[in-house]
Amino acid sequence: MSENILVPVLGESVTEATVARWLKKEGEHVAVDEPVVELETDKVNLEVPSPVSGVIEKINSKDGENVEVGSVLGTVSNETKKKEKNENVSEKIPPITEKIIKEAETAKSKEPTKETEKEAQNETSMFENESEEEAPLILTDEVKNGKSTIINKHLSPAVRKIVNEQNIKLEGIKGSGKNGTILKGDLLKLMSKKPEPNQRKVKYGPEERIKMTRLRQTIAKRLKSAQENAAMLTTFNEVDMSEIISFRKNNQDEFQKKFGVKLGFMSFFVKASVKSLKSYPAINAEIENDDIIYKNYFNISFAVGTDKGLVVPVLKNADEMSFSDIESEIKTLSEKANNGNLSIEDLQGGTFTISNGGVYGSMLSTPILNPPQSGVLGMHNIVERPVVVNNEIKIRPIMYLALSYDHRIIDGKEAVSFLKEIKQYLEDPEKLFLEN
Repeated sequence: MSENILVPVLGESVTEATVARWLKKEGEHVAVDEPVVELETDKVNLEVPSPVSGVIEKINSKDGENVEVGSVLGTVSNETKKKEKNENVSEKIPPITEKIIKEAETAKSKEPTKETEKEAQNETSMFENESEEEAPLILTDEVKNGKSTIINKHLSPAVRKIVNEQNIKLEGIKGSGKNGTILKGDLLKLMSKKPEPNQRKVKYGPEERIKMTRLRQTIAKRLKSAQENAAMLTTFNEVDMSEIISFRKNNQDEFQKKFGVKLGFMSFFVKASVKSLKSYPAINAEIENDDIIYKNYFNISFAVGTDKGLVVPVLKNADEMSFSDIESEIKTLSEKANNGNLSIEDLQGGTFTISNGGVYGSMLSTPILNPPQSGVLGMHNIVERPVVVNNEIKIRPIMYLALSYDHRIIDGKEAVSFLKEIKQYLEDPEKLFLEN
């Protein structure tokens, strides 16, 4: 007897998905609840498990096909029921007869038949005809930082000048001089060497056409919608991170020992945002037709960059969370995002977004709204800059903040005041521990 593999309920307003890839092939054995196929929705990827133990009998929907909720993806033979049936049959067979049957089957299996030989030939030809072509790679950031070191290199002034001016790395260069000394001619020869051709160009040609994933399509549509439907404006400020850095340094070991998680910057920003949102409720609101819906709860979305694209999981009821709760939940959701295990519920219900471009080295940006939300806070890289403190120039760790907001319901005064209040909380983090 066979069991159907069905497309599960995918969440609110999600009615269809795309078959990303089958994890099992027809004829392969699967255990109960073992993932057999991966589906891609507008928001997340999810794995569909096998309903029973058995063998994949048939695959109805191939990779790349669109499927609706409840449709049959494939079928699995019910191994348990087959086993029970076979056991019932074997009970009726006398032991002597059963022994004879087994010996006959063993002897028969040792003799090669025309059918088995034909199957072997077909299998061999199948592997021989398999394409060795690899799928085009998705572009990722593979830049690695490294520092050049010069060990036991005796360079003449002329060579040293060229190395410094051209920023030449000397690792792996064999000098033609005495005892392997690098000469000027060696450098000139190196500089005249033509670079290797772009391997992606060699492999895939001058251009690659790759169909956008559902997630990437959704990101593109939402970002374009935000630009078209909202009166988006951005205001900026800067924050001195000295006090937070000092606080983290003094309390990191104790915090990690007590709660089992590191004290990061995000918990301070989440706390500061929640407190400031209470002062300026319009920034925690959204527009629906001709109504403004004020949210009296605070679900903070935070952006996570993954290999498959940007996802924005949500910290539910962040106003009721402690610093350790926030850091633990951020860690959990970030790991789920990078492993592709986020659920629909993890991504729904956000009222305000925090985006941290600083982890990638961004100095300044204008973050885009996450509809239907009306505000998004942009964090950036912390850089030591000269600032005036009490009429004296000091070097302080400074971060630029950016607040993009929907000008239809948020006035400039509210936006500027909101960002200023966040700045005040971050520069005096002890205030974050006071209840309001």
